[in-house]
Amino acid sequence: MKNKVLVTGGAGFIGSHVADELVAAGRDVIVLDDLSGGFRENVNPKARFVKGSVADAKLVNAIFKRYKIEHVYHLAAYAAEGLSHFIRRFNYENNLLGSINLINASVNHGVKCFVFTSSIAVYGRNQLPMREDLTPSPEDPYGISKLAVEQDLEAAHRMFGLDYVVFRPHNVYGERQNIGDRYRNVLGIFMNEIMQGHKLTVFGDGRQTRSFSYIKDVAPLIAKAPSVKKAYNQVFNIGADKPYTVNALAKVICREMGVKPELAHLPARNEVVHAYADHSKVERVFKYKARYDLPEGVARMAAWARKAGSRRSGAFSGIEVKKNMPPSWAAVAR
Repeated sequence: MKNKVLVTGGAGFIGSHVADELVAAGRDVIVLDDLSGGFRENVNPKARFVKGSVADAKLVNAIFKRYKIEHVYHLAAYAAEGLSHFIRRFNYENNLLGSINLINASVNHGVKCFVFTSSIAVYGRNQLPMREDLTPSPEDPYGISKLAVEQDLEAAHRMFGLDYVVFRPHNVYGERQNIGDRYRNVLGIFMNEIMQGHKLTVFGDGRQTRSFSYIKDVAPLIAKAPSVKKAYNQVFNIGADKPYTVNALAKVICREMGVKPELAHLPARNEVVHAYADHSKVERVFKYKARYDLPEGVARMAAWARKAGSRRSGAFSGIEVKKNMPPSWAAVAR
């Protein structure tokens, strides 16, 4: 009998790639996704698809009862750090309380390993390089919700023996990214703007730095986590090592998309300016080092984006707080 695994957010970007890895490894994959940020065509045809939200506790419990889930890969989240200030209730209901529904069900149904994708947003600012032994200090509700889930998993392990592995990926990009989302995923935003004939919108002077991580350096490690016993009940940074400025990123993308860089600088957002992580722990435990540099990863994503075409950028329809929103967001807030 195949090992039954649940992938939440399996119609989304990272989740669909993780599901592909699991299907290829011979797992019986159940995908749970409400399609709020993902697409049905992203779901591996060999996986069973259930449309719904992790915030629906009744549905979550029914899935665990029906399929006898052994491993959980929890990737469902609305991962927009900057926007999370203005959608606080939505953020906590989906990213925190939805996670608790899964943890409760995992304990009640004897799940063997719970794999959670957190974020380097838990570190906050001025902790460089970001290492797992640093004290987290998140700056936004998104990072706060991710840290709370990490802490709850630790508590659930102590109380109930639920084994877990936490990954903190950062600035992941690649094929199937939702390039129509105006609030997150800068590579997708830039490529979408290029295909629509617009200038690239950059918040601030563009000198802020990030380590942009190609999906093929992230998804395989997440998928194999339950088979690496040394990783149990630990936290790992995962992704690329070399940081780039947003300005440098724009040049790489424009080169691959065959256009001249034209930037439109907007007022700076209140965000972490520099973010890059240390990966020595994941390299030691998983025996893996990131293999794809930014030009190669961007070339692969650009080829996919040109084939897929641009997507219309919609506005988030549930803004709860408009005070201090970036003007370009406030203009379309609903």
